[in-house]
Amino acid sequence: MEISATGRLEVRITAADVGKRVSVRRRHDPAAEGEKFTDTVGVLASWDDGVLLITRKGGETVHIPEASLVAGKVVPPAPARRRGPAASYEELAHVSARAWRPVESERLGQWELRAAAGFTRRANSALPLGDPGLPLPAALDAVRRWYGDRGLPAYIQTATGAEGTQELLCAELERLGWTREVTAELWIGALAPVADRDEGAGVVLSREADDAWLTRYQRKGVSEVALKVLGSGPSVWFATVPGEGGGAPAAIGRCVVDGRWAGFAAVEVDPALRRRGLATRVMAALARRALEEGASAAWLQVEADNAGARGLYAGMGFAAHHAYHHYRSV
Repeated sequence: MEISATGRLEVRITAADVGKRVSVRRRHDPAAEGEKFTDTVGVLASWDDGVLLITRKGGETVHIPEASLVAGKVVPPAPARRRGPAASYEELAHVSARAWRPVESERLGQWELRAAAGFTRRANSALPLGDPGLPLPAALDAVRRWYGDRGLPAYIQTATGAEGTQELLCAELERLGWTREVTAELWIGALAPVADRDEGAGVVLSREADDAWLTRYQRKGVSEVALKVLGSGPSVWFATVPGEGGGAPAAIGRCVVDGRWAGFAAVEVDPALRRRGLATRVMAALARRALEEGASAAWLQVEADNAGARGLYAGMGFAAHHAYHHYRSV
């Protein structure tokens, strides 16, 4: 917190700092119990009518009455990562989008409208990377019309928590009544350590998701549209650990190689065979193939409440880069 020469806390932010990363301390209601002060760090999304709206790294929004402030300052961007690959949000947004392509897309300025008959929110949401070429209310109306014409709900995928992410857009969507339905994180790490974790023995790699692979895939009743999305990307590989007696696979995984990046997804293990290293074996086999194609960095997406997966990936050297969210029009 900012402290003056006299040793007193000071508020050194104004409405002119909207869009910047700030740290503020506020005083609780005198009638409230517990701690007297609360600190909040995030992007100052707005400062209107005596209320500050701050969007934290994980996407949560905090409303803070101006009258409760006791200190505040603009803080520098988060320090650069010293482990694993360096990457901007824009680079990762484009890489992850190329790894999960819709069957239909259209440009709205620099936004991309994506549709795939409702198969996953990622393939059926607008990706707002840049200027839509219209004032925001008109752009949102255009998004609603485009998805409405296809009988789909209107979703916008946003991100928070890294340089260049969309805290201001998130705050504006919430102000306009859009509802955040899903929040997850994109993690990144070096690729070689993943390959070194296991020899990958017994893993079968294929360019297509065959019937056996699909029996283990958690999304049942996969359509032709879904198969097109699963098979999309610059260089796609599917991994299978065969099950005993020709039954459903013991484990599966998917990897898309795109330049220096390898993106992992659909790493799933028979519930009866978990904690036996099968997920590690699948990822190691896919990582070895990605290294052969020239990749050096890895990314994946993980739900915030998936403690098992988060522990596995952290042990492989992955760490969160940013959070991403899907907002739905009401």
